Amino acid sequence: MGNEFMKLVYYCYGGAHTSVTCAAIHLKYLPYERVPSAKEFQSVPFYDKMENSRLGTPVYVGRDELGLDIYIMGMKNSNTFLIPLIKSYLNHCGKRHDDLIFVNARVRLHPITSIGGFITRKLGIVTIGRPMTVWGIRRTYPVLLDLVKGVKEKLRSARD
Repeated sequence: MGNEFMKLVYYCYGGAHTSVTCAAIHLKYLPYERVPSAKEFQSVPFYDKMENSRLGTPVYVGRDELGLDIYIMGMKNSNTFLIPLIKSYLNHCGKRHDDLIFVNARVRLHPITSIGGFITRKLGIVTIGRPMTVWGIRRTYPVLLDLVKGVKEKLRSARD
């Protein structure tokens, strides 16, 4: 660890809610000490905005205080073969894949989040769906916060 080329990818089903929230927590766009307001969520870049055409493609969202590039990625149910495929491809190209960290941000969501995501992403009714996703993600926020805190602890430990 400690490579300046280290990349961390938070992934989830659609790349629009939990991975985005984890990346936003990781990059300190969202607070550690409280559940953010709905308005704070809606100001997070990429929240509820992933296009289906970008599924399976890492999307860069920023660099953290440790110098890691942070990405989000929607994988649907493909993570069991997509992650090994990416690592195999990098290996084949002579690139290191040990500095590529994938973090599963698929946590048990409040059902309202999934319903809101369907309304927004599939039906295109953002004015109804997005507030529903925010409502549900706010209820899941402590779980996502714990996930990110655990990731950061491991990263710091590996650096020491």
